[in-house]
Amino acid sequence: MPVVVDRQPSETASLEDVVSRVMPAVVLVETPEGRGSAFFVTPDTLLTNVHVVGNRSSVTIRRMDGSSAPARVEATSLLFDIAVLKVSSAEQSRVTIPMGSSGSARVGQEVFAIGSALGTLQNTVTRGIVSGIRQSGKARLVQTDAAVNPGNSGGPLLDRTGAAIGLATMGYGGLQGLNFAVAIEHARPLVEGRPALETASAAPASDLGGLTPTVPSDTERMRTDGLRAYEQTLDQLARSAQAYDNRWLTFREVCYGGRVLGTFDREWFALLSDRALPDAVDQRCGLIHADFKRDTNAFRDAMLEADEDARRAGVYPGPRRDARRQRRLESDAWDR
Repeated sequence: MPVVVDRQPSETASLEDVVSRVMPAVVLVETPEGRGSAFFVTPDTLLTNVHVVGNRSSVTIRRMDGSSAPARVEATSLLFDIAVLKVSSAEQSRVTIPMGSSGSARVGQEVFAIGSALGTLQNTVTRGIVSGIRQSGKARLVQTDAAVNPGNSGGPLLDRTGAAIGLATMGYGGLQGLNFAVAIEHARPLVEGRPALETASAAPASDLGGLTPTVPSDTERMRTDGLRAYEQTLDQLARSAQAYDNRWLTFREVCYGGRVLGTFDREWFALLSDRALPDAVDQRCGLIHADFKRDTNAFRDAMLEADEDARRAGVYPGPRRDARRQRRLESDAWDR
């Protein structure tokens, strides 16, 4: 099926007319982690940022009229922070935004951005100019002073005709008038089912990560803070675990010379398993054994509480597991 886009209006059309024409093509993107923006480029295809969809295979889009629909993540380019979304129904009457060219953009020309500011003020329009065309690694970026607020990520940066020349992507936090859109040229191949286009720079791709996404959602900030708090708690527990290491050596020498079944980050984690210590503990060590079991159970409870706090903060299982492994605190007793 041919790509369907709206005709570009004349540059003599008023800005109000251009905005009114393209506005219905811009949608709010919702995931459990946060909100961002996207826009239709064909009747069944939208563009947004990878950092908006995260690791989700599907998202919810909410149109300007309040209706919503599921959209699947069809393709992504981490290098350029671009994601292609697909909806099941390709309504031929659907308003789309044509993909223009950042190559024709001139410093000083008027541009405008549309997106869901703060994740709640859907289809907010801001206006500015092209402040520069920059190269960051393999990515071409359009620098603009058009206000880009949290929630705008993935929305279009448009020229005066209503064509998208970029996707609002990143900026320097805390600074005004310094925002960036990744050039639309990187998105066009993805829409057509080809790899994203690289520009001529040979600089490392990691350079793109030197800028901060303009749209860290409240959920993303909570996740970052949650992981930091989790690691601090694990540091404290790791210090306690080191003391238990010495305690275990004494216990093994005096009270338990039997087998330890299984492999543990710290051998005393075996006390948390009913089957790991199949042989008898020396009868003279009854109280010592009971005290050690009590303390290891308290340690387990502290690990479970820390893990639950991190989970509620939105910290993914992978980073939690990595943090435990770095401190030799991995165990089936609290790994969920």
